[in-house]
Amino acid sequence: MDSSDEDEERTFVRVLSEKYNPENFPYGQGVVVLPSPPGSPIKDRLFLPNILVLNDCGISKAGDRSDIEAFCAHVLELDLAYNQLNDWGEISTIVSSIPRLDFLNLSMNPLSGVQLQPREADLFSRVRRLVLINTRVSWDTVHTLTQHTPELKELFLCLNGYDSVSESRASCPSLSLLQITGNQLQDWAEVRKFGLLYPRLSTLVLANNSVNSVGDTKETLESLFPNLRSINLNNSGLGNWEDIERLNFFPKLEDIKAQGIPLLQSYSTQDRRSLLLAQLPSVMVLNGSTVSVGEREDAERFFIRYYQDFPELERPQRYHSLVSKYGHLAPLAEVDLSPRRTVVDVRWGDRVEPVTLHLKQTVGDLKKQLKALLQLPSSGIRLFHIDKELCSVLGPEELKCGFRALHSYSIQDGDEILVVPKVKNRCSSSDF
Repeated sequence: MDSSDEDEERTFVRVLSEKYNPENFPYGQGVVVLPSPPGSPIKDRLFLPNILVLNDCGISKAGDRSDIEAFCAHVLELDLAYNQLNDWGEISTIVSSIPRLDFLNLSMNPLSGVQLQPREADLFSRVRRLVLINTRVSWDTVHTLTQHTPELKELFLCLNGYDSVSESRASCPSLSLLQITGNQLQDWAEVRKFGLLYPRLSTLVLANNSVNSVGDTKETLESLFPNLRSINLNNSGLGNWEDIERLNFFPKLEDIKAQGIPLLQSYSTQDRRSLLLAQLPSVMVLNGSTVSVGEREDAERFFIRYYQDFPELERPQRYHSLVSKYGHLAPLAEVDLSPRRTVVDVRWGDRVEPVTLHLKQTVGDLKKQLKALLQLPSSGIRLFHIDKELCSVLGPEELKCGFRALHSYSIQDGDEILVVPKVKNRCSSSDF
């Protein structure tokens, strides 16, 4: 290839030679040292790892196939995100020249409306993990790819603006993970198509879509998603407990994420988790945290107490199942663990006054109270806590932090608060 042609456009070959030139890329573990093939525009030699990261480099063309073949035979992963690739022919040239390629990231390349021919898709046959985030690729292109990648395991289609899912004449039985975060899917009728397209799907990430229901019967969900083990519904539109109950119809589902859904907005963080967990008896991981046996029992008991005052017709079926397991439970006794009041002796010089303290208040609040109550001077004061039982051992403890709550000092009835004037430091104009 004429080197002047290489200079006109940012090719994969040119960027490769620039980034991994010996002058720019340090020696390191896993680096392969290769001499340049005769006539190559790549000068001298390159230091290439088996994971190549060439994102945001302005690449729009492949460059000479023989150069790619010579230097990339050992490469396993290739990140080409944020480039200017808009021709599947150029992408296919790169991919077909890297025989061991397992992972390919084409995110943020302008592939909207770009047609992929089946003969080009054939060249992706060895790819097992494919990332097409924010490429705006059409479903036709996605289906063409999946029909020609028999070993594809993971597919990332986030931020592509999909509000529907088109069907395909052939499924992709190898796919186990589909991440389709941040699209515009709403109807379950569209989501259920993934079961037909990817019958061995085990992980489905639907976060940040507005999916508003789980709308199939137990038999249908068992048929469509027989292998699904993990689903992410974070920030979806689920608003009914019936949709949560239907998650139990997925026969192997054990890992669920359901944060930020409208249904749970009115509950506290702990109540959300407990109510979800009690409704999902087979789930082992909820919102990223492993569920222990003790946590499950606490959640199920909470669920019974939560619903036992509801009218019979408003109680979910799960309530009756748990009552059969635990019986009817008495309400938990309400124990007030909030900090109480206490009476201490406040000493100011020769004057001693009994004062009632609210232990929730802060040291700063106490200083204001004492100044007003005992008519202390407006100049600064210092406070010391004297523990009546430990004073001979510990001595007075100064209450320094104005924002610290009094209960944190373990003040008890009969203790003493010593008030002393604050002495100005002659070396400073500040009042400590």
